[in-house]
Amino acid sequence: MKKRILCFGDSNTYGTRPNGGRFDEQTRWPARMGQLLGDGYAVVEEGFGGRTTVFDDPVEGGYKSGADYLPPCLMSHNPLSLVILMLGANDAKARFHMSARTIAEGCMRLIRLVRLYGMDEVGQPPKILLAAPPPIGEWVMDTPYAQVFGPEAAAVTRGFAAEYARYARLMRCAFFDAGSVCACSREDAIHLTAEGHKALAEALAEEVRHLNL
Repeated sequence: MKKRILCFGDSNTYGTRPNGGRFDEQTRWPARMGQLLGDGYAVVEEGFGGRTTVFDDPVEGGYKSGADYLPPCLMSHNPLSLVILMLGANDAKARFHMSARTIAEGCMRLIRLVRLYGMDEVGQPPKILLAAPPPIGEWVMDTPYAQVFGPEAAAVTRGFAAEYARYARLMRCAFFDAGSVCACSREDAIHLTAEGHKALAEALAEEVRHLNL
C-alpha cells in the first residue's frame, strides 16, 4: 500500500503564484514532493488561500478556520501515514493581532485534531510534520497586501521558527523550518516563487524519507 501524505496549508500549499493564478503540478511543492518521493507515496494537496490555524475570517468570510475544516478533511482522506501542517501566515494579518506564540498554540490544536481524527492503515494516528511557514517579507508594506497584513506581520512571522519548534517538541512531532530553504517573493512578500516551491519540495521530500513512514 502506498504511504499517503496529507499536505494541509494555505495559499502557499495551494500553489498561488505571486502574480496571480496557480502553479502547475510540476512546480507547487506538494505535487513536486510526491514526484520526488516516487511511486510508493500518494500526496493529497489540501491548500486553501486565506486559511488560518483556528480563526474564521470576519472579512473574507467562512471556511477559513483550519481547525474547523481539518477533522472532516482527515476522515475523508484516511488512511494517512503522515500529515504535513504549514499554516500561520494568515493568522499574522493585522485584524487578528496575534503573536508568534499564540499562532503556534493554534498549531498545537491542529496537532491534537490530527491525532484525534486521523489514522494510518492499522488505525493508529499518523505521523505529523509541523512546518513553520517562511516569514512574510519586510517589504509587504510596499505591496497590495499592506493594509491586510500591516507593519507587524513580518516581525511576527520571523518568530514562527522558534515557536513552532518549541511546540513540536512539546507535542512530540517532527518540525521543519520552511524559511531555511525558501522565501516569500519580492513581488508580493507573501507567496513563494517557483524556485521556492521547488526548493521546499526537495527539502520536505528528504525530511519525509528520514521519517521512515
